[in-house]
Amino acid sequence: MDQISLARQVNVALEQLEAELKGLTAGTIVLQIREDKVGRFGIRHLPLDCGSQQPNHAGGLTATQAKQLRVMAVEALRHKRTWTHGEIAYDFALRQGQIYVSVQFESNYNMANVFFRPPAPKRDRKEISGE
Repeated sequence: MDQISLARQVNVALEQLEAELKGLTAGTIVLQIREDKVGRFGIRHLPLDCGSQQPNHAGGLTATQAKQLRVMAVEALRHKRTWTHGEIAYDFALRQGQIYVSVQFESNYNMANVFFRPPAPKRDRKEISGE
């Protein structure tokens, strides 16, 4: 995993979800990121498409649309900045055969890492202070 880029990991995660995506017309794909590695991932969705007029509506993403969603998800990573821990949420909806996606990035930081870093070794402190 250390050698695999985050973009490749996102692509693989969405490939793993493709069978589930094919049955959905809308939902949110959630990826939990730790040290720039995808940990848990999955889909949040309501099992009922309330906008459908057909009670037995069996629509959902096609294989081509699922691939298009993966491409858009990877391209959206260009907007991720320096954070390494957090969550990425891809909200998607299928409307009139067109896939729409919006992305939300959530960065997480640990206050313990900010306040409670171990002091630098004595020789490093001399270099820092210019002694």
